[in-house]
Amino acid sequence: MLRKIRIVLAAVAFVLCTLLFLDFSGFMTHWAGWMAKIQFLPAVLALNFGVVIVLLLLTLLFGRLYCSVICPLGVFQDGISWLSGRRKGKSARFRKSGEKKWLRYGLLVVFIIALVAGVNVIASLLAPYSSYGRIVQNIFAPVWDWGNNLGALISEKAGGYGFAHKEVWIRSLPTFIIAAATLVLIFVLAWKNGRTYCNTICPVGTVLSFFSRFAIFRPVIDSSKCKDCHLCEHKCKASCIDIENHSVDYSRCVDCFDCIDSCKFGAMHYKPVWKCGSKKASPDGGNDAGRRAFLVSGVIAATGLAVKAQEKKVDGGYAAVTGKKAPERTQPLVPAGAVSLKHFHQHCTACQLCVSQCPNDVLRPSSSLERLMQPEMSYEKGWCRPECTKCSEVCPAGAILEITPEEKTAIHVGTASVDYDLCVVNRDGVSCGNCARHCPAGAISMVHKDPEDKDSLRIPTVMEDRCIGCGACEYLCPSRPYSAIHVNGRIEHIDNR
Repeated sequence: MLRKIRIVLAAVAFVLCTLLFLDFSGFMTHWAGWMAKIQFLPAVLALNFGVVIVLLLLTLLFGRLYCSVICPLGVFQDGISWLSGRRKGKSARFRKSGEKKWLRYGLLVVFIIALVAGVNVIASLLAPYSSYGRIVQNIFAPVWDWGNNLGALISEKAGGYGFAHKEVWIRSLPTFIIAAATLVLIFVLAWKNGRTYCNTICPVGTVLSFFSRFAIFRPVIDSSKCKDCHLCEHKCKASCIDIENHSVDYSRCVDCFDCIDSCKFGAMHYKPVWKCGSKKASPDGGNDAGRRAFLVSGVIAATGLAVKAQEKKVDGGYAAVTGKKAPERTQPLVPAGAVSLKHFHQHCTACQLCVSQCPNDVLRPSSSLERLMQPEMSYEKGWCRPECTKCSEVCPAGAILEITPEEKTAIHVGTASVDYDLCVVNRDGVSCGNCARHCPAGAISMVHKDPEDKDSLRIPTVMEDRCIGCGACEYLCPSRPYSAIHVNGRIEHIDNR
């Protein structure tokens, strides 16, 4: 029964988390956006102490239920492992194995140092929620969008318009490659060995393992009933059951309850520690290693928390239109609510949730080595509309603070700059003014090329104190492949509220 309950809860959580990245209508983020905010690392970076404390207490009470129910990457591995187990003769394929302490704790140290140093690229590579988000956004979302577009085509042929066409494109090739490599690694490890990734690589799993050693409720083996058949050991995807000594390594147990469900003799139970007997009371077999691990975990958790307190392809006449290219910006652009480049880069986990939810295709993962996979804004396919605050609503890590549309109009994230050599007024000798007509902030005015000749063509000039950096001018500029006007980001956003 416990296993069935766990599977149902895990399936619901997994579907909700996955749909957050797949649904581009905004419906899921409105109703299930909280699923992103209860993930461990985003909660730590957002200094959401309530969520962190609840997750740690949940682990101290019941063990690593977070890994088996809430974490989408963990549930994803369970799905792969289940498929692998459906093969003939492979249903009981696991074996007891020792803990790879040097690898677990070595990667955890690297993870903590990366967070402390602000090198979030490394931390994002190891974080489970971020890894799963990149896999869904880069690998699964295009397939989902193609399915949506097929439905749109069929609907249009039938005279209906119930589907909106969604353009499918690769936002960042390096991020796509990293997501694909992560998917292959996860698939291979889960297919062969179940939860190897969770118990050797995942830093969140390692942190929670310190607390799960002292869980009040835990799976235990009744040696008086055990027949030493090894079936529970062969079913354990965490490889943490030692049937010869009738013991369980609670630091690696993810509370999947497969062992309890598989035992035919009633020797496996999930019970509170005071009913486990004196032999099972110590989570580390009677030595003091668990106490040392608990102290280390406290230091690691405290350190982490303290430091982080810190386009269409043709026109109406079916003529080919040259696509736009991203210009070289003096500073990257990050959304309103990010406060500054430093704040954004220190808090962002590169989970890609904001990228998947951006309705204007403005956000895409950075290809810069320093900011690899972290989102940045660019205006080749759309511009950042003042009324849209979707990224600030969905960010679970506090990298983009929640703002209202009214507040957004007062925040300056960048400044437009004109390259007069590319402007069609100078290049082609025609009048334009497209940038000035569409600027929502009224920051662009058209002035005569020759101030003394009132019949001369007009060229744009930017009033920097009024420009909010929305990119409407850059996106709507007719110059190709580079816009004659482009936006450079600000290191510190200016808030005129």
